[in-house]
Amino acid sequence: MTSAAEEPRPATPYGTPDAPRLAVRGEAHLEVDPEIARIGVTVMARGTDRRSALDDLTRRNATALDLIKTYGQAVEHLETGAFSISPELTKHGRGERIRAYHGRVHTTAELTDFTALGELTTRLADLDLTRVDGPFWALRPTSPAHRQARQQAVREAVQRAREYAEALGTTLAALVELADIGAESSERYAVAASSRMRSAGYAGAIEESGAAPLDLEPQRQHVYAHVNARFTMAPPEL
Repeated sequence: MTSAAEEPRPATPYGTPDAPRLAVRGEAHLEVDPEIARIGVTVMARGTDRRSALDDLTRRNATALDLIKTYGQAVEHLETGAFSISPELTKHGRGERIRAYHGRVHTTAELTDFTALGELTTRLADLDLTRVDGPFWALRPTSPAHRQARQQAVREAVQRAREYAEALGTTLAALVELADIGAESSERYAVAASSRMRSAGYAGAIEESGAAPLDLEPQRQHVYAHVNARFTMAPPEL
């Protein structure tokens, strides 16, 4: 049985006179260009019976998907999300009588070519009963900007700790703890900062609809990183 004298002593959270502990916070804020842009495309249809509504929805959805796919490598990711078809009941009269059916399909497209983005958005918006939301600008989870922000936060923490130690006339001895308390974009999917009409870029395809493509200016992304760091110092001469 271990005696009380032999039991390990808990670590002193604030250090000792021989090894004072210093706690600091390192921060970093970067402003970088976005890497991807996402748009949401919602295709709708309405019919007096379920079959006609579903057929129209299928046709319009295929038209939208075929249009998006014509942009090839400019579209990095394409996926279909929610699908619904629901009856609309009459407001008057006895019993439950169906007035019409409403169908809806939502698709998300992720683009890396921002030159094609304005034209594709305009052409999709020109389709019948089609809604376009976005663009939503973002960085990839593996973007070098995240790593750069974290490294900058660590360097800032070390520099801040050195300044405190220098103010006491001493130096840092060792790193005791480094805690990552988050490094993320403040607005992952921010709405485009501005948009205006233009006539340049992919003009041949736009001439079919007669609409000039939108000129969408990418919104700068803000990347933040924060770390907590604890050091020990050589005993200062107070």
